[in-house]
Amino acid sequence: MASPVTGEPLISIALIALLSFLLVSSSLASSDVPFMVVQKKATSTRLKSGAERVSVSIDIYNQGSTTAFDVSLADENWPQDVFDVVNGNTSHSWERLDAGGILSHSFELEAKKKGMHYGGPAVITFRIPTKSALQEAYSTPILPLDVLAERAPEKKFEWRLLAKYGSLVSVISIIVLFVYLVITPSKSSAAKGSKKKR
Repeated sequence: MASPVTGEPLISIALIALLSFLLVSSSLASSDVPFMVVQKKATSTRLKSGAERVSVSIDIYNQGSTTAFDVSLADENWPQDVFDVVNGNTSHSWERLDAGGILSHSFELEAKKKGMHYGGPAVITFRIPTKSALQEAYSTPILPLDVLAERAPEKKFEWRLLAKYGSLVSVISIIVLFVYLVITPSKSSAAKGSKKKR
């Protein structure tokens, strides 16, 4: 006659499964890697000479829990027939980026051709000690830039006119207000005059 099945083998199987799950999850948790968050920003400014400059800044954040080594940045999304690099470089390298750290890089370009430019993301490569292959991260892309576009003139408040005529306007305003107060009869004197007439 067969013996009845007890709960002991089921409990032991459940314990073995639980222990193996804990071992696998702890080994995955111990293999933390750098996690790069890369933000790319570009702003364009029109110079008085009519030329247009594009300032690009790239911030690299290591949100992971380990250090990244041999960090390299390459932003080759600026065609040489459209832009000239006038300040800085489109690529840069650093020895390391610690966990929770930040690296920043900026450069300036001058536009040569008119038109829309759609810049792709910058590429960041880095090395971690536990893997032989280089790791890659990509920056956020930029919004399209309309370089050397015809823009309507901005209506700015003329600070130069305020500096030149501001004191004159304020003195004239004070004199006009004083004359208005002297000429206009007050309510209390008008009330006294009406009482005297009765």
